[in-house]
Formats: sequence, structure tokens, C-alpha cells
Amino acid sequence: MNDTAETESAATGSTSPGSPGREIEDLSFEEAYEELERVVAAMEEGEQPLEEAIALYERGIALTERCNELLAEVELRVRAIDEEGRDAGEVQL
Repeated sequence: MNDTAETESAATGSTSPGSPGREIEDLSFEEAYEELERVVAAMEEGEQPLEEAIALYERGIALTERCNELLAEVELRVRAIDEEGRDAGEVQL
């Protein structure tokens, strides 16, 4: 996919080439982050019309929220694992 097609895809809310038909909520952290990088790169070029730039910005915000949500879930899991280890009397590192 060329840069123009990627920009149009991101602006229209379409999914990335590797995930046809998938919504942001269905993306893994890696997929969301990669798409966010493409959105940021497209916005930095500044070649799109205003409406497309706004759509890119909105998509970027949604992707950022998805990444933050997934990171928060992982943080909770890590804390739970850490607490389980402490409760079991294991040595902390």
C-alpha cells in the first residue's frame, strides 16, 4: 500500500492492511501502535486536506486510547502476579 492509500485508509477509519474488517477495539497493542505510527507519519507530512487531517487526528486519538487501555490491563496483570508471589512468600527481586 502506498503512502496516499495508507493516509486515505487511516482517514476514513479503515483498518490496516493486515487486519481487514477489524475495529480498533479488536487490535492488539502491536497492531494499534503500528497503525498509530502510520497515522502520525501521515499527519507529519501535512499533505492532506483539512477534513482528512481531522479524520487522521481522530483515528490517532482512538488508537492512543486503545494502546493505553491495553497497557493498563497488562499493568494490572503484572501487579496481580507480583502480589501472588508475595502472598506465597516468594523472594522479591
